[in-house]
Amino acid sequence: MKKEMDPSCSFCGRKKKETQILISGIEGHICENCVQQAQQIIDEELFQKHKKFQFNLPNSVKPRDIKKFLDGYVIGQDEAKKYISVAVYNHYKRLNQSKSDDVEIEKSNILMVGQTGTGKTLLAKTIAKFLNVPFAIVDATVFTEAGYVGEDVESILSRLLQVCNYDITAAQHGIIYIDEIDKIARKGDNPSITRDVSGEGVQQAMLKLLEGSEVLVPPQGGRKHPEQKLVKVDTSNILFICGGAFEGIDKLIASRMNQSKVGFKKGKDKTNVDKDNFLQYISPLDMRTFGLIPELIGRLPVLVHLDPLDRPALRGILTEPKNALLKQYQKIFKADGIQLSYDDDAIDYIVEKAYEYKLGARGLRSICEAAFTDAMYDLPSDAEVKEFVITRDFVEEKLEDSQISKLRAA
Repeated sequence: MKKEMDPSCSFCGRKKKETQILISGIEGHICENCVQQAQQIIDEELFQKHKKFQFNLPNSVKPRDIKKFLDGYVIGQDEAKKYISVAVYNHYKRLNQSKSDDVEIEKSNILMVGQTGTGKTLLAKTIAKFLNVPFAIVDATVFTEAGYVGEDVESILSRLLQVCNYDITAAQHGIIYIDEIDKIARKGDNPSITRDVSGEGVQQAMLKLLEGSEVLVPPQGGRKHPEQKLVKVDTSNILFICGGAFEGIDKLIASRMNQSKVGFKKGKDKTNVDKDNFLQYISPLDMRTFGLIPELIGRLPVLVHLDPLDRPALRGILTEPKNALLKQYQKIFKADGIQLSYDDDAIDYIVEKAYEYKLGARGLRSICEAAFTDAMYDLPSDAEVKEFVITRDFVEEKLEDSQISKLRAA
């Protein structure tokens, strides 16, 4: 009598009842766990063979060349682009510094402050295109103190490891952009029943990352996969760039400078102060008053501001960059065989509305979507339309009928 055999995985030896899926082949079987492990090995080997990070810049590339590249995508913000260009250039020099003497170049982490829509995240994304080191963008709003629901600060390094496919050597020479850093500011000095688990405690946990130390990192994220082995990552050569809107900090700056954003003041000012852009006078003292702890401020020595967008800058964002907003809409219509063009008066009207709503570059996108949605809905169905011109009257009519017309400047 033939004995019925219970099939098992040819790699790990698990029986069929111990697996979820058992795939049969000519000579044997393989379970889902072995398939997953084999896929990870393939990804690691092939990815690391075809993508190698180089930790040096060509000799012909200087800080001015980096800024010139940024100019092709980001309008204005010359001072911020200058600081970032120098920081990135020096970061590459740090990675290749000679160990022959006692002089060791320390890293200069950057803190960018600017209103919403002024280009902080765009600067980070654009510089990532230029670099050949691992680059990761993380959001500070998801972090909490250890032991609370949320992500630990070590997951910042997990994102960087994922970018370079868990090449630890490459990750230890990368750059990390931490967005919305102002959202972890201290909420106040008054004691409260509810603990501030996403404020000062997160700042304290970030200190060791920013300054440079060996950190044990869960490669897949700390709390979803508690069974994984921790990886040791040295953050001494990782450059951190932080950015945030810091809403309301202009009032703190005005108070420190004994100025007033509104109203009248007796006497004459001793100096000429630009009251439309208080951020240009920002100092570490203002960051401390806002809610960042002194230890964190000290580990972000380069403090740079982004100027508010004026009308010429908003118009430039619409038309000048390589991925300008109006060029994107032209490409969208071109896919349907429609040539799109714009009147200067229509562009001026869009710029004026965006400046009025004070939403920055994102306000331009909101206005364009409200104005062009009907055209994007109707024109692809009309085979006879091959050209379409956006006029001021057309934009005015569409914005009057949209919800965005209810917005008012603050």
